[in-house]
Amino acid sequence: MTPSHRFRVLLYIVAAALAIPLVSCMSSKPQSFRLSFLPTSPLPAEPISEDAPPIAPVYAHESPNLVQHALAIAPRPLEVDSRIFKAEARFDAGKKLYQQGDVAGARREFDAAVDMLLATPESVPDRQRLERKLDQMVDTIYRYDLEGLGAGESQKAIVYDKSTLDDILQMTFPTDPNLRPKVKEEIAATVSQLPLEENDTVLSYIHYFSTDRGHRTLVSALRRAGRYRPLIKRVLDEEGVPQELIYLAQAESGFMPRARSYKAAVGMWQFVQFRGREYGLNQTPDTDDRMDPETATRAAARHLRDLYAMFGDWYLAMAAYNCGPGCVDHAVQRTGFADFWELAGHDALPKQTANYVPLIVAITIMAKNPKDYNLEHLEVDAPLEYDPLEIDCPTHLALIADAADRPVSEIQDLNPALLKLVAPAGYQLRVPKGTSQAVRRAIDIIPSGHRASWRIHRVVNGETLAEIAHRYSTASGAITAANRSMVDPPEPGDLLAIPTGYQAPRSVIQHAKPVPSHRTSRASRRVVASSARSAGAIRRSPAASYKTASVSLKHRSNAN
Repeated sequence: MTPSHRFRVLLYIVAAALAIPLVSCMSSKPQSFRLSFLPTSPLPAEPISEDAPPIAPVYAHESPNLVQHALAIAPRPLEVDSRIFKAEARFDAGKKLYQQGDVAGARREFDAAVDMLLATPESVPDRQRLERKLDQMVDTIYRYDLEGLGAGESQKAIVYDKSTLDDILQMTFPTDPNLRPKVKEEIAATVSQLPLEENDTVLSYIHYFSTDRGHRTLVSALRRAGRYRPLIKRVLDEEGVPQELIYLAQAESGFMPRARSYKAAVGMWQFVQFRGREYGLNQTPDTDDRMDPETATRAAARHLRDLYAMFGDWYLAMAAYNCGPGCVDHAVQRTGFADFWELAGHDALPKQTANYVPLIVAITIMAKNPKDYNLEHLEVDAPLEYDPLEIDCPTHLALIADAADRPVSEIQDLNPALLKLVAPAGYQLRVPKGTSQAVRRAIDIIPSGHRASWRIHRVVNGETLAEIAHRYSTASGAITAANRSMVDPPEPGDLLAIPTGYQAPRSVIQHAKPVPSHRTSRASRRVVASSARSAGAIRRSPAASYKTASVSLKHRSNAN
C-alpha cells in the first residue's frame, strides 16, 4: 500500500468516527419530540385474580330508567287515539241503531262511547283533543235525544230565542266606586278602534257583569261568539268599521241568529222588517235573511257605517242603531248637543238607548281585559264550518240530514234563515263541511218532485227489505218500485229511496219565552258522569241527562 493510500484510509476512519455521535444526536432528538405527543406506553397488565369484584358499567342504572321513561310516555298519545277510535266505533253503532228505531240499543252504545272517554286517566297528554271529542259527541247525542228517532223523525218547529236586550236594558244596577281607578287604568292601556270611556253607567254594567248572574250571561254569549267571530271580524274589516262593534251583536242578541225582541226585531243584529229590507235583508214565507249570520252581519256593518257618516261619532251611530237615526237627530236638534253623553244626561234619548251604548262599552272593556274579569281561557264554541249546496227543487231538511248522516237540528242550525223544514227551490243550503258531494249524490237518487217528502235510508249489515219497510211504515213493494236497481236483499251501505211522507207540524214557527238550553252553553250539555256508574243516570234519563250535565271531563280534571 502506498503512503497516499494509507493516508486516505486514515481520513475515512477518522471521518467515520466523528459521524457516529452526530448521527446519534440527530436521530434521538426527533424521536423524543415525536413521542412527547403520544400517550405513554401502558404498563404491563397484571393478572386479575378470579375473585376480583366485577366492574359495573357506568350507565348500569340510568339505562333502564331511560327505557322505562320512554315506555311510560310513548303509549300515552296512542292511548288517546285508541280511546277516541273505540268511542267513535261505539257511537257509530249507536247511531245506526237509532236510525233503525232501536232506541234502547242506541242508548247503550252511546253510553259506552261516552264512558270510554270519561274513563281516560287524568294525567294523559293531549287531553284537550279528547275533551273536544267528548263535547262533540255529547252534543250530537243530545240532538238525537231531542229528535227522538234520529235525523228524519224530527218535526220540531223552528223556535225564536228571546233577545237579551229586553230585560237588561230596562234594569238599573249599582255602581262600585272601587272600580273607577281600575277601569281608568284599563282604558289607558287598551288599544281600541272604538272610543272607550268610563262613567257611572258604564261602571254599573261592569259591576253587573262581575256578579254571578251577570258573569254567567256574559260568559255564555262570549262562548257562543266563537261560532261566528271569524265571520264577523272578516265582514267588519271588509266594510271598514271598528272590530269592537262585534260586541253590539252580543248586546243585541247574545250571538243568537234566531233572537227576537218584543218589538219584532229579529236576528243576531236585531233588524226590524223595513230596516232590513233597506239593506237587502228580504223576508218571504219560507226565509228571513235577518236570521242569516253572514248576510245580516254585512247589513249591520253597512248600516253602522252609514250612521257614522251621518253623525260623525260612533257613540251616536250606535245610539241611532238602537232607536233610529230620526230619534237621535231630533235629540241633537232639540238640545244642541251632538254628544251622546250630553244627550243621555239631558234625558233626550229613550232610557233603553241611554243604557245601550254604556252596555256595549262595558262589554268591550271587559272583553279586552279578560284577566281582570275572570274571562281568560274561555273554551269557546268552534267556528261553524259548512259547504254551500244549491237546491234546485223544494227539499226537506230531514232528507238532507239523512244524506249527510247528521241530526236534522244540525242542518237547521247551519241554516237559521229557513222558516220551514222544506228549503225552497233556488235556495243555497249550507251542509256540514266536507259533505256536499255525498249529500248531492244521495239526494239525486230521489226524484226531484218527491224531495220534499221522501226519505233516504242507508242499509246496515243484516237488514232485510221487510225490516226497512216496517221501519218506515210502508210496503216492501213500494221501496222496490222506487229503487229499480236495488239488489235483493239490499247490501250494507246501499242508499235506498223510501217513498213515505213527513208529518207536517201544525205551526212552523213558535215563540219561545226561555232560551233553549242547548243553545245557551256548551258546558251545560256535558255529561256529569265521572265513571260508568254515573253514566247509568244517563241511561235512566235520556235527553235531560245530556242537557243538564254540570260536570265535564275538563271540570273534573281542573278540580283534581
